Amino acid sequence: MRVMRPLRRLAAMRRASVAVILGLLVTVAACATAAPQGLSPAAASHGHHRPAAPRGGPREAALTAAALAAEAGAGGTVLPGTAASRGAGTSGRGPAYFHTQPPGAALPSGAQCARWVRARPIAENKGVNRRYNQTKGEPVGPGFLSGDDPQADQLIAPRINGDFTGTTAEILRWAACKWGVDQDIVFAQAAVESWWRQTTLGDWESSGCPPGHGPGVDGKPGLCPQSWGILQNRYPYEQSSWPGIADSTAMNADTAYAIWRSCYDGYETWLNTVEHVGTYRAGDAWGCVGRWFAGRWHTAPAEQYIQTVRKYLRERIWTQPEFQEP
Repeated sequence: MRVMRPLRRLAAMRRASVAVILGLLVTVAACATAAPQGLSPAAASHGHHRPAAPRGGPREAALTAAALAAEAGAGGTVLPGTAASRGAGTSGRGPAYFHTQPPGAALPSGAQCARWVRARPIAENKGVNRRYNQTKGEPVGPGFLSGDDPQADQLIAPRINGDFTGTTAEILRWAACKWGVDQDIVFAQAAVESWWRQTTLGDWESSGCPPGHGPGVDGKPGLCPQSWGILQNRYPYEQSSWPGIADSTAMNADTAYAIWRSCYDGYETWLNTVEHVGTYRAGDAWGCVGRWFAGRWHTAPAEQYIQTVRKYLRERIWTQPEFQEP
């Protein structure tokens, strides 16, 4: 969920929920139960927040070579994060792995990233996303990052367009490439937020509703979901990206990591004007991951969220059998 200069009331709600998340992670890991469709394990218990952007799920275990072959299917496709997709080198097929690029780096275009990603196809492991994965986004227009330093609206916002289609893992790799963020961070954060389901709804409130989704429309009397999709982008803070963040997996991921890049490049200096621990600065990849959840810099809720994402990254949760929902 994107939070920008969040209300203190919302920040307090997140503090309470993060503690519950961490306990839930232990429970889910022990039970190894799959999350209900459209919700991450965390969201199932905390419907007022999007799944683990405030909350999380299961554990560690490697797929066998036979299972990998089965999931890969025809055409040499592989599961995200397996040995085949993490191989070193670029060759004529482009990078096998996208790493974090430093602040101010010259980033590849969305079209170049699309070519690289499609040269290394990955099988679909989230069948529920198929319609959303084949829907492109749209430009967000001027002023999308107006709360950040002016350079953000000049250099970053114009690149947002959600102009890609593919499988869920391919879309996440495309966003990682386009915005210069380590692809495994993207994989792990998307798992925490939504279990990689674009259908996920979260942050249920009585106001701040998107057009056509007033209180009660989406199944909860008196409430509407403010957060949408695979990264749980929050509508009140991203109104010009609507309806793309709901309709298009690529638009959702593109927008989320554009915001991450604005933070990482040092354009969110407002983080030093609200509650913060240490001084906000460019080049802190994990600080910008925590800011996505807490809207604050290295505060306790931000740190707890970072640890939840790190846990999924260590486990490589997206490669585990219970994560596969083709």
